[in-house]
Amino acid sequence: MNNILCIGEALIDMICTDKGKSLAEGENFLKKPGGAPTNVAAAIAALGGKVELAAKVGKDPFGNQLIQVMKNFGVQTKWMLQDEKHFTTMAFVSLMQNGERDFIFNRGADGQLSNNDIAGINVEDYSIVHFGSATGFLDGPLKDAYKNLLHEARAKKIFVSFDPNYRHLLFPNDTGNFKSQSWYFLQHCDFFKLSDEEALLITNATTIEEAANILLAKTTANFAITIGAKGTLFGHKNKTTIIPSIKITPIDTTGAGDAFVGALLFQLSNMNAKEIMELSVEQWTIIIANANKAGARTCEYLGAMEAFKYLNKNIFN
Repeated sequence: MNNILCIGEALIDMICTDKGKSLAEGENFLKKPGGAPTNVAAAIAALGGKVELAAKVGKDPFGNQLIQVMKNFGVQTKWMLQDEKHFTTMAFVSLMQNGERDFIFNRGADGQLSNNDIAGINVEDYSIVHFGSATGFLDGPLKDAYKNLLHEARAKKIFVSFDPNYRHLLFPNDTGNFKSQSWYFLQHCDFFKLSDEEALLITNATTIEEAANILLAKTTANFAITIGAKGTLFGHKNKTTIIPSIKITPIDTTGAGDAFVGALLFQLSNMNAKEIMELSVEQWTIIIANANKAGARTCEYLGAMEAFKYLNKNIFN
């Protein structure tokens, strides 16, 4: 089992449990550890994989909690650094009656992860480096650290995985900046995963099929577009195929995409980059189908981290 490195944000989600109320009106909040690459790392470890998380949190109770949660899952936390000057990043969210989200993002330590902080990371110690960019494209030291680590991984021929994790509330008036940065990573990675919403946004397409054709034409990576209950559209060597998911009764879809990515990377972690690139479409179909199962099973529980406690290799059967 080879080692995987995930880099990006570790944060606390503060979810208002007063249904239909704004953040100003809400009085009750549920505290949940989160951050897309943090979720991916937890999913990999839950399945039995070897994984490390590079992220920065505050030197405060919330940062302590995030580190302990990762340790409990079995994630190596050497590169989870604590910042004495910046608080742990927190996201406050409430679902309004009209379906819109009332959202405030209090960015703190996660954006302070710098090139100097990760200078000691030797990418050759890992078979895969995964970038989950929800906050990695916002201005700050993390943005530069992200791109520099990408260049280093590419130079050393390490397998690179990318998930843009678009959050419109983080880029309300600047989707062009998000798209341009996403395209750079899409064209410099070996595998990427998009949601159907992200695929349409990044390609400016009107249908998933059109988006897939654009991605086939403009990138060389294998890719997956998750399409909800229908499963996943998989792009491989100028062709696409739909790989169905399993039927479930969903309770909470939070973290389903991260579970998908974690399960996929876990399965790839026994191979080197050359072996992964030589996988046939039949082999990829099995890997994607297993990742679909992990994503679906996550939806049967409330909260991503809670769901990951029930992840294990038996779900692939």
